[in-house]
Amino acid sequence: MNVKKIVFAGLFIALEVIFTRFLSIQTPIIRIGFTFIPTALSAVLLGPLFAGITAGLADIIGMVLFSGGAAYFPGFTLSAFLSGAIYGLFLYRKSVRFWRVCMAVLIITVVVNLGLDTLWIWMLTGKGILGLLPARFIKSVIMFPIQVILIQVVWKSLAVSLRLEPSHHFPNGFR
Repeated sequence: MNVKKIVFAGLFIALEVIFTRFLSIQTPIIRIGFTFIPTALSAVLLGPLFAGITAGLADIIGMVLFSGGAAYFPGFTLSAFLSGAIYGLFLYRKSVRFWRVCMAVLIITVVVNLGLDTLWIWMLTGKGILGLLPARFIKSVIMFPIQVILIQVVWKSLAVSLRLEPSHHFPNGFR
C-alpha cells in the first residue's frame, strides 16, 4: 500500500463518518444519506478489499466517536465492509459504466440493505421483519436512481480533478 492509497483511505473514512453521522436522516428502521458516495469512490480508487476495510473502519470509528448512546453492533460493520467490497468488485480497474454502477447498487440494495441490515435491525429491536421491510423497500426504490446518478456524476467530477478520463478504469499511481 502506497502513501497515496493511505491518504485516500483516510479521506474516505472521514467522509463516510461525516456523511453517516451528520448528513443523514436517521429513524429506527431506515437511514437516508449519502455514505454510498465515499464508499463507491474508495472502491473505484482502492479496490474491493481496501474499500471494504475503509467502510468497516469508518463504521467503527463513527460508532466510537458518535454513538449517541447506542451500543456497537458488528453486523453493521460487516454490512459496511460488504458494500465497499461489492462496489470494488464492479468498479475497480474497470470503466465506471452505468450498468456496472446499477449492478453494484442493486446487489448492495437487495443483499446488504434489504437483507442483512433488516436482519440486524430485527435482531436489535425485535420488530417483525415483515413490518420493517415495506418502509425499507420504499426507501430503497427511491434511493436507487439517486445513488446510481450521484456515483456517476461525482466520479466524473473527481476524475476531472485528478486529471483522468471519466471512463478511465484505474488511476495511475494507485497500483
